[in-house]
Amino acid sequence: MTISEPTIVDEDLIREVYLKAFGREERQVVADLACELLRSESSPGTLHLVAERAGELVGHIAFSPVWMDGGNLVGYILAPLAVEPNHQKCGVGKGLVEEGMRRLSSQGVDWVFVYGDPAFYGRFGFCAELAQKFIPPYPLTHPIGWQVMNLHGKKMDSPSVSIECVPAHNNEEIWSC
Repeated sequence: MTISEPTIVDEDLIREVYLKAFGREERQVVADLACELLRSESSPGTLHLVAERAGELVGHIAFSPVWMDGGNLVGYILAPLAVEPNHQKCGVGKGLVEEGMRRLSSQGVDWVFVYGDPAFYGRFGFCAELAQKFIPPYPLTHPIGWQVMNLHGKKMDSPSVSIECVPAHNNEEIWSC
């Protein structure tokens, strides 16, 4: 498996992975999010990674910057992540998450957030309890899915912090999946 950064020419292939990987109710929303993130710019930028096997794009992940009240960078949010169904449970998702975390850690990023399955993301060290100090932009359908990982052991002094995301994540529909 090869992991690399995609370009805009990979957009249709990335969209296909999401349309295949997600259920009917959420596939379009998540595919649109991935493609909008790929096309949009932010400072700092969104980290995109794709996984390829035998020349076929089989997975994608995005890590977008998040800020706290006042506009100070607080970390990144892992969203979305998809692996083509025929390549699931083969280490593709794990490889994408680990490579993204390695790159963010080497850049000095302290906090990485995710809204997803605690059983999957807990294996990497994401924690729902610690995430309670960080208020997501919208109410969550499954609050236990809101998790954070502290990459460098940084202390959180504030009792709570509201998180602000890049415009692509400012869609209540993606937070209610």
